[in-house]
Amino acid sequence: MDATPRHGFPTHCAVKTDHDFMQAALAQAQLAFEAGEVPVGAVVVKDGHIIGSGFNQALRSHDPCAHAEVVAIRAAAAALGNYRLEGCRLFVTLEPCAMCAGAAITARLDSVIYGAAEPKTGAAGSVLNVFSHAQINHQTVVTGQVCADESQALLQRFFQSRRQAQKLSHAPLRDDALRTPEERFANLPDYPWQAHYLSTLPSLKGLRMHYLDEPGHTDTCYLCLHGNPAWSYLYRKMIPVFQAAGHRVLAPDLIGFGKSDKPKKEHAHSFSWHRQVLLEFVEALDLRNIVLVVQDWGGLLGLTLPMANPARYKALLVMNTTLGTGDEPLSPVFLAWRDMCVKNPEFDVARLFARGNPHMSAAECAAYSAPFPDRGYRAALRQFPPMVPEFEDADGADVSRQARSFWRNQWSGQAFMAVGVQDPVLGLPVMQALRANIAGCAEPMGIEQGGHFVQEHGGPIAEAAVRYFET
Repeated sequence: MDATPRHGFPTHCAVKTDHDFMQAALAQAQLAFEAGEVPVGAVVVKDGHIIGSGFNQALRSHDPCAHAEVVAIRAAAAALGNYRLEGCRLFVTLEPCAMCAGAAITARLDSVIYGAAEPKTGAAGSVLNVFSHAQINHQTVVTGQVCADESQALLQRFFQSRRQAQKLSHAPLRDDALRTPEERFANLPDYPWQAHYLSTLPSLKGLRMHYLDEPGHTDTCYLCLHGNPAWSYLYRKMIPVFQAAGHRVLAPDLIGFGKSDKPKKEHAHSFSWHRQVLLEFVEALDLRNIVLVVQDWGGLLGLTLPMANPARYKALLVMNTTLGTGDEPLSPVFLAWRDMCVKNPEFDVARLFARGNPHMSAAECAAYSAPFPDRGYRAALRQFPPMVPEFEDADGADVSRQARSFWRNQWSGQAFMAVGVQDPVLGLPVMQALRANIAGCAEPMGIEQGGHFVQEHGGPIAEAAVRYFET
C-alpha cells in the first residue's frame, strides 16, 4: 500500500500544531477522494515529525483492514522498526471505528486526535468508547473535533458525488438515441476499469457520455481522446503505463461511440457540437495540468481544445492525426477511405482492426465492434468521415485554422509525437507536416510496424512519452 503523501507536508517535515498535522491528514483524505475511496486520511507523528501517513484503500486493495489509520500505523511502525509506537500521536480526519481504535491501543499510541465524529461506527465515544476501558493495559488519550468542519465537508462532497454518479449511471435514454446493452462489454480483454458517466453537460441535453477516470497521485492528468471507429478501448495498453507513473488518466467515449449514447440520426453529429461537448467535459471535471493524448478524430477535435483555456494544458502526445483546416486539399488516400465508408456503411469494424494489426487477437478485434450491435448504432461511423473539413467554410475549418496558429505561436508546453509508419492516410508525411506547426515538438518516434491505430503498440509509446515529459 502506498503511504507516501502527495499533498501537504513531506513525511519528515516538522510542523508545530495539531491543526497543521490534521491538515496533513486532510491532504491524505483528498487522495482517497481522488481514488474513489471514502475520504479519510491519517498521519502518525513523533517528536514533531510525520513518520507515517495513509488514506483509505479498502476498495482498491480488497482489504477490509486497509483503513487510513491502519495504513498510517503500518507505515510508522516500518519507519521505526517497531510495532510499538510509544511517544507517537495519530491524527485522523474521522473518528476511528472499533478496529482502528484497537489498532491504536495495540500500537501503544500516546494519543489519537480525530476530526469529524462518526455517528454510525465511531468507537471513540459516538457509538462506543473503546479507549475508555481502564482494564486495557494501555491508555490512549483521545481528542476530537479538530478541523471537524473541513473533514465533514470532504465526506459530504464525496457522498454527494457518489449519489450523483449513481443517478447519472441510470440516466434515462432519450427517444432519439440508442444505448449499447451492457452485456456487449462483458469480458473484454484488458479492459478492467470502472465506468463513469456524465449527462448534465449543457450540450449533451441528457445524452449519457461514458468515460474512464483512473486515479493517480501526481497533479498530472492524461486526457486520452479516440477517433473513428474506435473508443476508449483503444488506450488499454497506454493507461497502465500512465498510471504506473502516478498520473490520473481519463478516456472519454465520444457520443456515438463506445459506452456513450448513440443518436439514431447522422445529422446529430457535427464538428462544432462534439468539440463543445469536450470543452464542457474538461470544464465540468475541472481538469488541470493536462497531458493531451490524441489520435485520428481525437486530434481533429482535441487539437482545437487547448487554445480555449491554455492554462489547463501542460503537454501534448500526438499520434496519427491532423488538423482539418480546409485550406489544404484532402489526400487521395483519405478521399478513397471516405468513399469506401459511403459505399460500405456497414463495414466490419473488427476486420478493419485485424487487417491493420495482425498481432491483435480475435477477441481484441471483436472488442472494437462491441459498441455497434447493428446499423442503428452506427450513425456516428457513417457521419464522421464526411465531417472532416474539406473546404475553408466547412464546419470546424475556421477553428482548426485558429488552432494551427495557436500551436505555432502560443503553445509553450512540451510536445511528443509518435507515428504508426504503416498508416496510409495519416502516416509520417502528414505527421511531419503537423509537427512543423507545433512549437517545440520533438522528432517523432516512428513505430515501424504500427498502422493508423498505433495505440495497439502503445506500451512503448506511453513509456517514451512519460520519460520525455519528465525531463
